[in-house]
Amino acid sequence: MIKITSIECHKLLGATVDGGWPEGHEPEDDLHTLVEVHTDAGISGIGSVFTGSALTQAGVDFLKPFWQGAPADEPERVSELLRQSSFWQGRGGTVEHVISGIDIALWDLFGKICNQPIKKLFGGVYRDKIKPYGSILFDQPDVLAERLKDTVARGFKAIKLGWRPFGRVSRSFDEELVRTARETVGPDITLLVDAGGSEQFWPHDYKWAINTAHMLAEYGVEWFEEPLPPDDIEGYIKLREHSPVPVAGCEVLTRRQAFIPWIERHAVDFIQPDATKCGGLTEARRIAWHAYDHNVRFVSHGWNTAIGLAADLQLAASLPVAWYVEYLTPAAYIEDLVVEKFKLDEEGFLTIPNGPGLGIELDRDALAKFSGA
Repeated sequence: MIKITSIECHKLLGATVDGGWPEGHEPEDDLHTLVEVHTDAGISGIGSVFTGSALTQAGVDFLKPFWQGAPADEPERVSELLRQSSFWQGRGGTVEHVISGIDIALWDLFGKICNQPIKKLFGGVYRDKIKPYGSILFDQPDVLAERLKDTVARGFKAIKLGWRPFGRVSRSFDEELVRTARETVGPDITLLVDAGGSEQFWPHDYKWAINTAHMLAEYGVEWFEEPLPPDDIEGYIKLREHSPVPVAGCEVLTRRQAFIPWIERHAVDFIQPDATKCGGLTEARRIAWHAYDHNVRFVSHGWNTAIGLAADLQLAASLPVAWYVEYLTPAAYIEDLVVEKFKLDEEGFLTIPNGPGLGIELDRDALAKFSGA
């Protein structure tokens, strides 16, 4: 039996992408951490956590009695052991984020042990490529137009616009931003809009959301993400029923159980668990199949690293219905962290890696640069 011997945390600093948060942004912001699981066989697996390095390290240390010496080829059981053994810390939140990264790393390890990509270990491959949407922030109209041109030039056929300053100025300015986007990219590029309702002290309610949804429909926007605060399930149910555009959300939830009422009550058209937060690939896969069984569409949330994107790609390959993967762009933690870069084909699709585990190889020099080693 191959056993886990240690878990190493790699902080990522120096190229953190602006997330649109009101407190501002610095490239040195500590928002993403990679976790590397090492074994007594000399094989390692890599995972990604959407949480800063100090909290991630604390979580890894706290969970050490449960992961140290555990089998490296039993990702689902070991992740559930970590989850069940840490319930007194709150059943979710930071500890679940850390479990997420460990889980992704364990699936990467399991794939390497079996010499198979994760998508095969998940039961089969439904597709070998998928369309990513380039994920960018709203900005002032002139800046936004240039950013959209750059995103289209990089080959994206679908683009999501999110957060600041959308929903923060006026209804007329929101429409100006959406009109600018549509006029800039033309009729053939898919546009998605993310209001960012999980931002602290989100001020808007159902009536703002339904009025905005009607405006978005006029410009052919294909979904409206996080239009309401993330705990307003009743508001989401009402909005989904009456909105002329599909409603997306749930990126902030952790643990599969938290997603059940949103799926079973059809509170959203697209449910968006984040594998680097919700419990890893194990939980994201369970959520995806539960959504499929209830005819709710699934797209991974991924304000991400190359490791998180690779995990989302493996998951999308193994699902019978998959729409997109989110591709934060431009983002050095995606584009510079792997030896073989992600490339869009002429149709704007990404090929899903076929190598063992996540199917990617870390660029160790880039990792050393970003981690300050």
